[in-house]
Amino acid sequence: MNERELDRLIREKEGILSLAFPALMRKVYIWMTLALAITGITAYGVATSTNFIYTLAENSWMMWAIVLAELALVFVLSGRIQKLSLTTATLLFIAFSALNGLTLSSIFLLYSMTSIAKVFFITSGTFAVMAFVGYTTKRDLSSMGRILFMALIGLIIASLVNMFLKSSGFDLILSYVGVLVFVGLTAWDTQKIKLMLARCEAPDEEAHKIALLGSLSLYLDFINLFIYLLRILGNRD
Repeated sequence: MNERELDRLIREKEGILSLAFPALMRKVYIWMTLALAITGITAYGVATSTNFIYTLAENSWMMWAIVLAELALVFVLSGRIQKLSLTTATLLFIAFSALNGLTLSSIFLLYSMTSIAKVFFITSGTFAVMAFVGYTTKRDLSSMGRILFMALIGLIIASLVNMFLKSSGFDLILSYVGVLVFVGLTAWDTQKIKLMLARCEAPDEEAHKIALLGSLSLYLDFINLFIYLLRILGNRD
């Protein structure tokens, strides 16, 4: 899609979605913010519960079960959201946010609170800038998105390999690559969500499902960007 086609699409839908479109975009960021809040509260609550942390440490299978449950929820939301009711999809998103808080609770044990807060604000600023770029740019980012998606697959494979190599230097390199990948994905996902919502004829349940799926994408972008920046900038206790 070139710039002219992108402009035409927005202009064609402008009359229909003059009120609905901004409301749907707000829903994307509201859901994303609520999910981040649930994740943060859950992570902090688990980290401050000695008994729960001890249980997770003593039973490694529980952490693997949580990770598998997270992956299952992402696949269900991404692949079957059209067959789910909006209420069910929303509840699954909330459940995923809480489970992700369990897996992220370890950052409160590894890094200082000051460091976590600093990186969170850096992540928020970076995310906001790239989301603004993705929303306002006239350039089609789909080709960049395909490259970033392939880079993401390579990043995942390299990270799995490094689980066995245990190279701190290689881990740092992967962290810098991860930051670049998710900075770009934030802009691409924002533009993609904007175009998907622009095609919606009305703010019905299907449109809200698209907005929910978009909030999941941006939530994952934010969380991963935060984790990679924390690995680079975070001060360990």
